[in-house]
Amino acid sequence: MTFTTRPTLRGTFGMVSSTHWLASQSAMGVLERGGNAFDAAVAAGFVLHMVEPHLNGPAGEVPAILATADDPTPRVLCGQGPAPAGATVAHFRSLGLDLVPGSGPLAAVVPGAVDAWLLLLRDHGTRTLDEVLEPAIGYAAAGHPLVGAAGQTVDRVRSLFERHWPTSAQLWLRHGRPPAPGEMVTNPAYADTLRRLVHAGRAAGADRVAQIEAARRAWREGFVAEAIDAFSRRPFRDSSGRPHAGLVTGDDLAGWSATWEEPVTLDWRGHTVAKTGFWGQGPVLLQALATLDALDDPRALDPSGVDGIHAQAEALKLAFADREAWYGDTDVPSAALLSPGYARQRAALIGDRASTELRPGSPAGVPPRLPSHLRAHVARSSGPHDPTTGEPTLRADGVTRGDTCHLDVVDRWGNIISATPSGGWLQSSPTIPELGFPLGTRLQMCWLEEGLASSLRPGRRPRTTLSPTLVLRDGEPVLACGTPGGDQQDQWQLLFLLRHLVGGQELQEAIDAPMWHTTSLPASFYPREVEPGVLVLEDRLDPDVLAALHARGHTIHRSDPWSLGRLCAVARDPTTGVLTAAANPRGAQGYATGR
Repeated sequence: MTFTTRPTLRGTFGMVSSTHWLASQSAMGVLERGGNAFDAAVAAGFVLHMVEPHLNGPAGEVPAILATADDPTPRVLCGQGPAPAGATVAHFRSLGLDLVPGSGPLAAVVPGAVDAWLLLLRDHGTRTLDEVLEPAIGYAAAGHPLVGAAGQTVDRVRSLFERHWPTSAQLWLRHGRPPAPGEMVTNPAYADTLRRLVHAGRAAGADRVAQIEAARRAWREGFVAEAIDAFSRRPFRDSSGRPHAGLVTGDDLAGWSATWEEPVTLDWRGHTVAKTGFWGQGPVLLQALATLDALDDPRALDPSGVDGIHAQAEALKLAFADREAWYGDTDVPSAALLSPGYARQRAALIGDRASTELRPGSPAGVPPRLPSHLRAHVARSSGPHDPTTGEPTLRADGVTRGDTCHLDVVDRWGNIISATPSGGWLQSSPTIPELGFPLGTRLQMCWLEEGLASSLRPGRRPRTTLSPTLVLRDGEPVLACGTPGGDQQDQWQLLFLLRHLVGGQELQEAIDAPMWHTTSLPASFYPREVEPGVLVLEDRLDPDVLAALHARGHTIHRSDPWSLGRLCAVARDPTTGVLTAAANPRGAQGYATGR
């Protein structure tokens, strides 16, 4: 039996896996009190805002995929807010900008996470608003021991807070220094925000749904929207090096709400893999799986061997090139991109040598169009890192930016959900003092060039990297998984799924196995750079494998032995009802729990 860092958990009552142990246990507590998987996920989502503030926040976003015990058909919860009405290419160009800044209020979209969590609670939960918010209110008011990475993040932006973002300094430099690892940290303003949402709900009467709807109105049209509207008018220094005011208004919040959508799916080797639509990067995983299948070579499915790593890296490069040319909140040739014929065309481009080119395809015979920024800078590698920008992840030069968040829950009835909360990072935008959290910066994923699939346009969602996954077998959901990591999310999930679904590894074994990813793709985050031909690999991989990959033309960057991947996973066997769960040991933060 292969040694794993932890056991794959097994039980029949309920399972939770998330990127922080307090969120996992808060969700488990809801299950123990009779709540279902969706009640538990909402409770965990709000706790994550408190315990991982450098990785997500209330004004961020959350896409999720779920299936219910009554209906196994997967559904997507879209908690990705769109560009505000004032966010036009002309406005940004008038400010002398070629890219949307990676930090500051100008990069904000309409906050999506809270409305999405409340919509989930309304439509599929069973508990009341005050029940699911109780853990988060407790941690915000009474405090929790802050993880060391959060304090380290504050330390990296300390000068910015002190000189330019005084409201963030008031919250995160209370003692004239960043919080120490394990130091008890409170957020009274956020506790008050959550309490006011609960009070707004109670004022609507005893009906659970009426309470939730009242809280949603207080967020989108009441005191939260008013505070965001006023604060967004204030200019703050951002990653451009200059101060800019934001564009999000109260009208933007009032005019948008989270939605339910159909997933994009691929039938693959006896399973159906479900992802969000092409407004996110999720279909990259589906394209990569289809391309590997089209190679018709069993060696291509081994994530630890030379042939497999090479084939998978090249398939991912091709899929990410298509992401740049075709993905966005617009009309996308989705059927053509996922067709077997197109997969064969893409597979035919994979040779024996590593490619350093950006090669989008022509689905349905339509020529691709890439942003001019990429055509001009496709060979440029990363320069000095601005700690306020980008979704936290790991670069080829070893600079660690942290991660985002993820959580999966399955209950004894068969309800299951995969969710990837992110955005609204404490280091990326100044804190709104009355509310206790900053705005998000997801608008940086839009291009300031007209006519592209992901061009900036008011009301359009940015092409997010957030990518939860649900897997079905014979029409029944059997696995929910996901990971933080920006552009690495679907890469790490590809390796995990190949090891679990094809290689037969248990959840924890597949998570613990050595991870790798390519950075030979256009980054989704400011300053949108590329590292052609680079493979980043944990150095636990066989040295002979690394040497052989180098011989095939890959530029090898060794990472620490336990540094890549942040996967969470829960599973259910429909025939026995046995539930399983596992979580990433890297970073000593993620945890699974269940019984």
